[in-house]
Amino acid sequence: MSKRRDVPGIREYNGPAGGWGALRATAQAIHQQMDTLEAPITLLRTNQPAGFDCPGCAWPDKEHRSTFQFCENGAKAVTWEATSKRVTPDFFEAHTVSSLLSLPDFELENFGRLTHPMAYDPATDKFKAVEWDAAYFRIGEILRGLPSADQVEFYTSGRASNEAAYLFQLFAREYGTNNFPDCSNMCHEATSVGLPQSIGIGKGTVSLDDFEKTELIISIGHNPGTNHPRMMGTLHEASRRKVPIIVFNPMRERALERFADPQNFLEMATYGSTPIASTYYQVKAGGDAAALKGIMKALLAMETHQGGVMDHAFISEHTQGFEMLAADLEATSWTDIETACGLSRADLEQVAQAYAKSNATIVTYGMGITQHNKGTATVRLVADLLLLRGNFGKPGAGICPLRGHSNVQGNRTVGITEKPSAAFLDRIEAVFGFKPPATHGHDAVKAMEAMIAGSAKALICLGGNFAVALPDPERCFPAMKSLDLSVHMGTKLNRSHLLVARETFLLPVLGRTEMDIQAGGPQSITVEDSMSMVHASAGKLKPASEHLRSESAVVAGIAHATLPQSRVNWRSLIEDYDRIRDLIERTVPGFEDFNARIRRPGGFRLPLPPTERKWPTPSGKAVFSVFDGVRVNYQPWADDVLRLITIRSHDQYNTTIYGMDDRYRGVFGRRDILFMHASDLAARGLEHGDRVDIETVSLGRPLRLEGITAIEYGIAPGTVAAYYPEANVLVPLDYIDEASGTPSYKSIPVRILRSPQ
Repeated sequence: MSKRRDVPGIREYNGPAGGWGALRATAQAIHQQMDTLEAPITLLRTNQPAGFDCPGCAWPDKEHRSTFQFCENGAKAVTWEATSKRVTPDFFEAHTVSSLLSLPDFELENFGRLTHPMAYDPATDKFKAVEWDAAYFRIGEILRGLPSADQVEFYTSGRASNEAAYLFQLFAREYGTNNFPDCSNMCHEATSVGLPQSIGIGKGTVSLDDFEKTELIISIGHNPGTNHPRMMGTLHEASRRKVPIIVFNPMRERALERFADPQNFLEMATYGSTPIASTYYQVKAGGDAAALKGIMKALLAMETHQGGVMDHAFISEHTQGFEMLAADLEATSWTDIETACGLSRADLEQVAQAYAKSNATIVTYGMGITQHNKGTATVRLVADLLLLRGNFGKPGAGICPLRGHSNVQGNRTVGITEKPSAAFLDRIEAVFGFKPPATHGHDAVKAMEAMIAGSAKALICLGGNFAVALPDPERCFPAMKSLDLSVHMGTKLNRSHLLVARETFLLPVLGRTEMDIQAGGPQSITVEDSMSMVHASAGKLKPASEHLRSESAVVAGIAHATLPQSRVNWRSLIEDYDRIRDLIERTVPGFEDFNARIRRPGGFRLPLPPTERKWPTPSGKAVFSVFDGVRVNYQPWADDVLRLITIRSHDQYNTTIYGMDDRYRGVFGRRDILFMHASDLAARGLEHGDRVDIETVSLGRPLRLEGITAIEYGIAPGTVAAYYPEANVLVPLDYIDEASGTPSYKSIPVRILRSPQ
C-alpha cells in the first residue's frame, strides 16, 4: 500500500478481534455506565440458568451452563441497559423536543433510562409526566375512536419477550388487524419467506453440537465479531480443530481473519490469536447469488467428469426441481458469473472442491445475503447448495441464518407476523372465542407507506426505533409526525420517540436485567435463540425506577383500556406469566409442557422437521429453485456507478450506538466515513482522506449524503460502505426485495463525487 496522508480518527488497528482490546472496551463500558462493584455480578449472571438472557445477539450458549458467557458487545448491551444514568420528568422539563431532535442518536440514548410515563404537550413542546392509568385510558379512547383497526400499526422490536410479543399480537388481532411491522421485516424476512419455499420452515436447522461435528463451514455476508459476537467462540473452536472456514464478504473484517478468545489463558498471556478464515473471498456487494451459482456449476462439472459429487439418493428421495436447477446452471455463463461476483472461476472451483470433499457442511449467512433486492432468491440458493450434497438431517450439517436481536425469532414463532397462517388463526378463535382478521396486514415498509399516504393514523411500538431503522428518513420522519397517535414502550430515549404525533406517549418498561415482580411473585420471561432453543430469563437488578412496568403489563394495560368487552382477562394474565405461557402452549405448536420445560436448565428446542429429513412443504419434499440469471440481479448501471452497503460499527448494535469508535476497522471518534477500494478512489481522481458527496443513482428522486470522508480500505472493487443509520438517506423506501419486502440496504447504486471546497 502506498504511503497515505494522515486522516483524523483513522489509524491502523493491528490487533486481533477479541483479546485485550475487548477486555479494555468492556472495562470502559462498565466505567461509563454502571457502578463498578455491581457490574461484575451483573455480567456473571448473563446467560446463566438462574440469570437473564443477554439483551444483545441471538447466538445460543451451551445449555446456559458455562462459567460465563458474555462478550464485549454483550457487556456493552448489558451495561447500556443497566446504566446508572436517568431521564426523569425534570430532564424533559429542561429540554424541548425540538432541541433534543438536534442531538446525535448516541447522545439521546446516553442520557440514560426513562423513569416515568410521559405524554407530549404541544403547547410547550415538552414531554410531561402522566399517570399510568390516565395514559392507558387516553390511548384506548383514541384507538376506539378510529374508524378502522387497519389504521393502526403494531410494531415489535426483536428484544421483546415471547410473553410480551404473544400478548401484543393477541391484542392487535382482537382489536381487528394483522398490521405487524417488525424488525425482522428489515433484516431476515428474506429467510422467513425463502426458506419455507425450499425446506418448509423459516428457521435454521443447526445446533451448537453440529458445529462440533462439521467438516466445513461456509460463511457468507456477515460480521460475527460485531453483530453476533458470541459466535466467535464457536468459530474459534472450529478453527483450532482445523475445520476449514471459507468466507465470502466484500470487506476485510478482523473477526473473520483472526480472533483471541478472552477466556483462553494461553492466547491472552502470549498476545496470541487464532486464524478464523481458511480462505477469504471478497465478493462484490450483491454478487453472492452469482458466486453460489458458480460453486454449484462447478459441482455439476465435477459430477460429470468424476462422479460421486452429488448425493443422488438424497436428491431422488427428498427433493424436487433438481433438473430445472441443473439446466439453469448449465445455461449460465462463467463470464456472467465472474462479472457479477468479482471472483474468478478458479476461485469458485476451489470452493466446490472443498465442499465436495466435506461429508458435513454448515452454511452461515447474515444480512449481506438478505438485504438485497433479490434477497429471498439468494437465500434459496444457499439452501440449493446444501441440498445438492444432502446437508440436511445429518450431524454437522445444515443452514444457519444469523439473526440479530436476542428474540427476533421468538417473536415470529409466537405470532408476530403480518401473514398469519389459517391454522394459527383458527387456534386463536378456538381458545379465545373471537374471530381474528384473516386479511394480511402491513410489514414495515408498507406500514410506513401507509403513514406517508395518510391512511395509517396510529403507531404502537413494543420497543425499537422504528423510523430510524427504516430507510429514507426524508419521507419517514415527516410521516411519523403526521400521525394522530404514537405510543412507545422503551427503556431509553431515541429519535423515533421525538418524531411526535398529535398525541405521543413514552411508556418506560423494565429491561431484561431487572426484576419483574407481579401479584404472583417474581416472574421470568422466555426467549428463543437463533437455533430454536427456548429458555427462561429472569432479571436480578432493582428496576431503574419504581414507576417502570414490564412490557407484558403495559401491553395488557393498553389492551384492557382499549377493549372493554375483551374475551381476554388481561389483568389475570399479568399476575402470573405461567398463564400467558399456558395460552401459548394451546395456540402455538411445539410448546407442549411449556412451563415445565423452561424450568429445566437449558430449556428446550422447538421442532425442526428438516433435521429429521421431513419437509413441511406442499409437496412434502425440499424444493430446488431457479435464480433467473445473474445479471438481472442489477440493472445495467453506468461504469462509474458503485454499490453501497450500509454497515454497523463495532460500537453499535442495530440502531443503538454505544460510542463513536469502530476499532477493528481503524476508525475512532467519528462515523462520517466512506470505505473505498484504492482502485475506485484512483479512478475518480480521489485520495485517501478526501471529502466526497454520495448520490443514489436512477431510483426515483435524487438522494444525497454530503461531506463524507473517503478512506482506502480492504473492500471489494466496485463496492463502497458507509455507516447505518446515517447512510439510510441514500436508501429509497421502495427499493426492496419484492418477495419479502426487505429494504435493499446492501445494494444501493451510487456515484461518488468530490465535495465542493
